[in-house]
Amino acid sequence: MAEENTEVIQKALGTLQKRAYQNKLAHKFNVTDLNLEFCLLYGEVAEAYDAWNKETGEVGEELADVAIYLLGLAEILGVDLGAVILGKMDKNEKRIYPRRKSTRGAKLS
Repeated sequence: MAEENTEVIQKALGTLQKRAYQNKLAHKFNVTDLNLEFCLLYGEVAEAYDAWNKETGEVGEELADVAIYLLGLAEILGVDLGAVILGKMDKNEKRIYPRRKSTRGAKLS
């Protein structure tokens, strides 16, 4: 990935992290109980799965909720999610994965 694209992505995710956190503060949502934050994130993932599984047409919005929760949690934890994601993607692109059987018609590798 070109260096300028990496910087743009990292900056954009950093901005979104701060925005998600500021929204939590503005609405007086939890920003201190990390156990609760992880449970709420898990709940958002469950809602996304449910929307997909029931084909409600709302899976995109539910995935957005997952991303927003994750961004807020990253900001609370002081994690530069943009940098970590880009590094992890680079690592994954170089990794060799064993092939697995697919489920529900999806091809997994």
